[in-house]
Amino acid sequence: MRWSLTILRLLIIVITNLLFSIAALFTIPFDRSGKTYFWCGRTWTNFALILCRIKITVKGLENVDRFGNYILVSNHASMFDVPVMMKIFPHIRIMFKKELSYVPFWGWALRWGHHIMVDRSKGTEAMKSLERAANEVRSGGQVLLFAEGTRTRDGKLLPFKRGAFSLAAKSGVPLIPVTISGSFKILPKGSFDIRPSRIEVIIDPPIETKGITSREDEVRLMNTVKEIISQNYKEDI
Repeated sequence: MRWSLTILRLLIIVITNLLFSIAALFTIPFDRSGKTYFWCGRTWTNFALILCRIKITVKGLENVDRFGNYILVSNHASMFDVPVMMKIFPHIRIMFKKELSYVPFWGWALRWGHHIMVDRSKGTEAMKSLERAANEVRSGGQVLLFAEGTRTRDGKLLPFKRGAFSLAAKSGVPLIPVTISGSFKILPKGSFDIRPSRIEVIIDPPIETKGITSREDEVRLMNTVKEIISQNYKEDI
């Protein structure tokens, strides 16, 4: 019974994601502000979270302007982390690897929409991509980055990678540590068994990144953010 319900949920999520991706693609030439584009993403997100009976508790939202220009750096435990962040921040932009842009409709909506594509295939291209990304970050909105680079397989925090903090330094945009707890048990990496539960999101005050010019400064920033997220993070809530 539970598996049949999970399969039904996944099927509905895939179909509605396809429909909203097509709708988002059609809005791009006609609404350069992106309001309709982001509305499509938020509407699909809200529907998916309700369908999967996922409740969200947010702490610290008063620390930020939901429409301000920030880099949001969080831990990553589940595919539901992105929808949760999309629900909290109306115009959130996602950094995604180039390979995802080849996925029909959804990937095309990412590439031609208001998100930020990075090319990690070669060293030179990766550096150029990072510079382009820094310029894109400065152009406005909130940009979501996962400090660990991938999802955890056991619910524990993985080592943080320097990429997110290097981008923050290049852009000079304030960085906000975000801790997501509870999403791992809902949908762990490698699983398709959705287990309805609660997710807690803690948003800490912004950290200024202007004046960070060296690798050592970036590492210090990374360690500061890791300490904040480690203190807030709960494997089970």
